[in-house]
Amino acid sequence: MLTLNRPEGPEPQDLHLSRRMLGGLFFAGYAAAAVSASAAPIATDEAGLVTGAVMIPSYDREIPAYVARPDAKGRFPVVVVVSEVFGIHEFIRDTCRRLAKLGYVAIAPDFFVRHGDPAPLTDFGAIRKIVADTTDAETRADLSATTAWLRRQAFANPRKMAITGFCWGGAVTWLACQRSKDFRCGVAWYGRLARPAAGQFLGEAERQWPLELVADLKSPVLGLYAGKDQGIPLADVETMRAALVKHRMKNSEIIVYPEAQHGFHADYRPTYDASAAVDGWSRMLLHFARWDVAPKRY
Repeated sequence: MLTLNRPEGPEPQDLHLSRRMLGGLFFAGYAAAAVSASAAPIATDEAGLVTGAVMIPSYDREIPAYVARPDAKGRFPVVVVVSEVFGIHEFIRDTCRRLAKLGYVAIAPDFFVRHGDPAPLTDFGAIRKIVADTTDAETRADLSATTAWLRRQAFANPRKMAITGFCWGGAVTWLACQRSKDFRCGVAWYGRLARPAAGQFLGEAERQWPLELVADLKSPVLGLYAGKDQGIPLADVETMRAALVKHRMKNSEIIVYPEAQHGFHADYRPTYDASAAVDGWSRMLLHFARWDVAPKRY
């Protein structure tokens, strides 16, 4: 069985894929490199929703995105959902549908599209290459293109936008709230905080990391972290907490689930922790509501 308990995927010693897993990926559309043979992922139907792919004009090309929204008239609050290293697979699409059922427009852009699709891959080296080839500048531009596209849509309320992301997307969430005023708030699920060492995965000098931009934080972030995450040391979490205090970012906070592992919200992975996932989801919705990104009845 594959154990994914690191922030941007496993190290070689983690890759102990059983023949059962490789030969029978039970859940079509889930990330092939991470699905657990014993998983029972949440499946959210499309009743009452409008779902599907859209194309968003970015600086050099159109990028695809998955959208789920209520099948109703009116403008709805928006949540941009930023994927893990596995791209727009079924877990991310289902997360969008869960939010849409609550009355949000949920959109998940494909930030990796220029370099490949990591979702069907089982070779983590190939996945890492796709993610590493996706530059910080590309991601930032595509995120700006996404918010610009949303402002043009009759179903979206551009004054009520939030962002959330998982793993790789958790770091993107912090950075988005540090760099842009587009979002009223963000929720980062186990996103790396500190710069990797030079030569390590995503350790390129041109990339920025959340701990480097704390003073620039423009909107409040709720960080949800795991006490047993092998890739995000608790020391980094405490450093971020101290930096938030130092820079008087009193509206941002970090919650740590002591017994959880990296990826605890990913219900298709063996590291899924239902208790932490449910609590984190509830805290996320409360954080959105606190900062006026909450749907009205329709």
